Amino acid sequence: MTDAELQRIRSIIETHIAETRSSLPYLAEESKAVEPNVSLGRLTRMEAISDKSVNEEIQRQAKARLEKLLAALDRLDKGVYGVCLRCSKEIPLGRLEIVPEAFVCVECASRPR
Repeated sequence: MTDAELQRIRSIIETHIAETRSSLPYLAEESKAVEPNVSLGRLTRMEAISDKSVNEEIQRQAKARLEKLLAALDRLDKGVYGVCLRCSKEIPLGRLEIVPEAFVCVECASRPR
């Protein structure tokens, strides 16, 4: 990859990191327990508990993605970004632009481990 492409990828990664970090406080707030003393109808309480579960999963996924993005930034800093960890071939730039945290190429990602 050229230096310009690496800079563009760095910018994409940093933007995704910032967006993910900014969503975490909201998700934490939305994942709080539904207090039993709040006067909600039975169905509304069930919906609130269901929403809480959904938000907890979204929060978990956001934290996992943040870790992957930080790892991608670390690989970029170490000069090993964009190389498939399984086959050692270069990961296509288009894939990295869409999934900047990718650490394997499409071919390796589609193969069972």
